[in-house]
Formats: sequence, structure tokens, C-alpha cells
Amino acid sequence: MHAVGGCFLVTGGTKPYNTPVIHIVLVEPEIPQNTGNIARTCAALGATLHLVHPLGFSTDDRYLKRAGLDYWRLVEVRHHKSISFFFETLTTGKQTDSKHRAVGQTEFYLVTRYADQLYTEVSYPDGCYLIFGRETSGLPEKLHSSYPDKRIRIPMRNETRSLNLSNAAAIIGYEAMRRQQFAGLELKGGHE
Repeated sequence: MHAVGGCFLVTGGTKPYNTPVIHIVLVEPEIPQNTGNIARTCAALGATLHLVHPLGFSTDDRYLKRAGLDYWRLVEVRHHKSISFFFETLTTGKQTDSKHRAVGQTEFYLVTRYADQLYTEVSYPDGCYLIFGRETSGLPEKLHSSYPDKRIRIPMRNETRSLNLSNAAAIIGYEAMRRQQFAGLELKGGHE
């Protein structure tokens, strides 16, 4: 892990292509098994995983590693010092790709049960960021008020408060990739 531009740290695996089609961002995740499962989904999708600190666990946690199985080597993981640092780089276009080159501003979506817009009603352009909040409290209120038009939700019954974080990330991650015609993913069965 090393500092990049003073804003975030990068660790991670080797991927078979240069630019991720989507980014999955976890803001202050609390449960290591959820993060490990999401890392596994990122490996399957070819997505970059962003972890916004503080984390509710150590990245050495055995449950985190177990949930991610042996897929950690396939995932590029970026650590951000705080939500402020993450949004500063995202909204100013100072985000960098895997070779630490600057890329322009990009689309992002805040996944929350408070949104009116469904996740199926938005486009998912190449390089978009899917931002998920903490398991217990969701995204910070400041994000809701700053970006109300960026909020999306997964429909569910009124009696349920939320889905498991790793399930929500998989649902929306795969929808984003479906909209991209599953770019970079194997479309035919090949495993015997």
C-alpha cells in the first residue's frame, strides 16, 4: 500500500485490462464479511473497489480474507483517507487510473433507500462510481443534501429496511455491467 497524491492509498491485484468499467465505493464499511464478498463481486466484474476510511475492521481480518477467498489478487483496491478526500478527487477530476494518470470527472450514484429514482432508471456510463454507505447508518446526510439527483434505490417491500450490503452491491454492479453489454466479462460458459 502506498500514498498517491496525498489523497488515497492503492493496493491491489492484477487485472487483465487497464480501465475498469465500474467502480464500487464502500463508505466506512463495518462488517468484514460484506467487504470480502463485495471484493469477490468486484473480481468477477473487473471493478475497482474503493474503501473509504475509517473502516470498522482491519484489512488483515481473517473474515475479510475468507469472504474474498483467493480473489483478492484480481481486485484493485483503493483506500481513501475520508469521504471528503474521496469526493474532492472525484468531483475535481483529480482521480487517477491504475497507472496514476489523471482522468476527468465521471458519473456517480449514491445507493440509498431514501432515493425516489430506481437503479434501473439511470444510465451507467463507462467508469461510473457506485457509492454505498455503512451497513448500520448508510451514507452521510451531507451527501444526500449535496447530490439529491444522484441517489438511486433498489425497490423492496415497505416492511424491510434494507438489503445486505454485499447483495445490493452485486445487484447494482451487475445492472451497470449489463448496461455496458458486460464489457470484459466472459459471456459463454467455458468451465468444465
